[in-house]
Amino acid sequence: MIAIHTKRLPATDTRGTRIKAFTNSGFSFTIPYPYELSYEACHFEAVKGLIEKYNLEWDFSDMRYGDSADGKGYVFCFAKSKVTA
Repeated sequence: MIAIHTKRLPATDTRGTRIKAFTNSGFSFTIPYPYELSYEACHFEAVKGLIEKYNLEWDFSDMRYGDSADGKGYVFCFAKSKVTA
């Protein structure tokens, strides 16, 4: 299963607030926080950017998401991912 994690990165002295999308396989993409969007939409924009950056053939049109375990972002998964016995 492919899972894309996101988290909000707080502002520093040199950078504004950002959203980072990343996978366990090493893909990573960070965007400036788009304040005009809802909180969830900001995270989804980072996911779309990650998919585009690496030219991944992952169809994000039917993704699902939920809160991350640490409460700092979300985990996005694909609807077709399933457990097989």
